[in-house]
Amino acid sequence: MAAEEPGEPGWEPGGAGGAPLGARGLLQVAVATGLAAWATWAALLMPGFRGVPLRLQVPFQPASPRQVSHTLALLQGRTGKTVDLGSGDGRLVLEAHRQGLRPAIGYELNPWLLGFSKYRAWKAGYHGKVSFLKEDLWKVNLSDCHNVIVFLAPSVKPPLATKLLEELPDEARVVAGRFPFPFWTPTSTLGQGLDQVWAYDMKEVRRAGHKA
Repeated sequence: MAAEEPGEPGWEPGGAGGAPLGARGLLQVAVATGLAAWATWAALLMPGFRGVPLRLQVPFQPASPRQVSHTLALLQGRTGKTVDLGSGDGRLVLEAHRQGLRPAIGYELNPWLLGFSKYRAWKAGYHGKVSFLKEDLWKVNLSDCHNVIVFLAPSVKPPLATKLLEELPDEARVVAGRFPFPFWTPTSTLGQGLDQVWAYDMKEVRRAGHKA
């Protein structure tokens, strides 16, 4: 008798012959999936972070189209050097360049993501027009940056706030995605939930006496 196809009455996901997996089988699948995800992170996304303290490591999670749109909306009309700290697959840097923010630079430690970013830049016709650099964001001098994009974990925000206060000029604007800087008051914000982004003007942050 032919095996039942997905969608036919009586079909259930399972092993050979379409037998149901059961609770134990589902647990095994879940564990295997989790291990596969960890293996992917360890093999492809972790390289470059070995010299970075664990609490400052940020797993890659690409920005959504709406997050990208909101970020660039809060940078609309601005000029000057634009950097993405932890640029991932480069989508925010490419869109910044596309909208006239130049030079646009991404700092990323992971070599796989750097390679993919450079491929995307080449495919978009931006080879040589945007830069993706293998640099530790904690060691990069940001004193000449006027627009800073930050899509990083909450644990990173307090030490990063200290660095930004010490290095950025008053004219700089910082746009944070996913998580705000906990002790700063944003100049403006856009979106809701996971798509929300926050803009901080360094002159206003300093005027308010904010710290990390």
